[in-house]
Amino acid sequence: MANLTRDFFIGLSNNKLLNTNAKKYGFRLGAEKFVAGTNFDSIIGIIKDLNSEGISCTLDNLGEFVTEKSEAIEARDDIIDMLYKIHEQRLDCHVSVKLTQLGLDIGDDFCINNMHAILKVANRFEIFINIDMEKHIHYGKTLEILNELRKEYDNVGTVIQSYLYSAEDDLAALEDVRIRLVKGAYKEDASIAYPSKEDIDRNFMELAKKRLLGNTFTSIATHDHNIIEELKSFVDEHNISRDIFEFQMLYGFRTEMHNELAQAGYHFCTYIPFGSDWFGYFMRRLAERPQNINLVLKDVFYTKGNKLKKEPVIAGVAALSLLMYVNKKRKK
Repeated sequence: MANLTRDFFIGLSNNKLLNTNAKKYGFRLGAEKFVAGTNFDSIIGIIKDLNSEGISCTLDNLGEFVTEKSEAIEARDDIIDMLYKIHEQRLDCHVSVKLTQLGLDIGDDFCINNMHAILKVANRFEIFINIDMEKHIHYGKTLEILNELRKEYDNVGTVIQSYLYSAEDDLAALEDVRIRLVKGAYKEDASIAYPSKEDIDRNFMELAKKRLLGNTFTSIATHDHNIIEELKSFVDEHNISRDIFEFQMLYGFRTEMHNELAQAGYHFCTYIPFGSDWFGYFMRRLAERPQNINLVLKDVFYTKGNKLKKEPVIAGVAALSLLMYVNKKRKK
């Protein structure tokens, strides 16, 4: 049942029509729990509050299904503008980007030129740029572009997904590159990715320990407290400096652990997504943790005072339909 529910939400995340229509309804599907705002100015207060708690941030100006050069150029310019604002306001954060948002599906050279424009500004302000890893169809090309960019810039890294069989070899090839280690949020074929959660978790743990024994900074991105506790013990047993890694979690998920880890003296980073193109990201978060839909439905139908909202909205009906679908499958 868990795999069926996950596949359902991932399928929704890949639907371009739903992504387009979702923008019409703003955050009425409950996305505000996991997407911080619709533009950079709307999240500055959130960033400052987190920074005041000793928590750094990585920012993702959401965007997918970019097939027009004008869209990619607009995304590039928005990211560059964000870099200037980060510098001007002295915010403790770096930036995560997706190559498909910057024109990878349009052309390699076009995408690389957009990345050069971003990295030129980021390098001047000493801001790190992390290239998010997307579906496997873009995996090889992402690594190729990363290697090309690193010939000129050292303030750029990427993501390794532990559900891929190739993760260990790819991580070894990037031993001198700052990376974020994740489990993986897309549906991939069993010929290239571990199908079971147990294998994915095991590989994640092995890869994390190998990185911790090295000298290159690693963002360990997981919400699994068992993995975190084991890695904390591993760090202590091997006298590993806390300055070569950070724990990283998504905005809106297990927020009590964010502060606990920061207060315990670990470097901690919150991944903050924002923007109007939020639907695909939101659906993938539900795919990872379908029980979050209960929190979403509460926001859609009830006020903060726990009273039923008077005005029904289309988004509410859509959210209820999702829940009914999931519950129906659970009963089968």
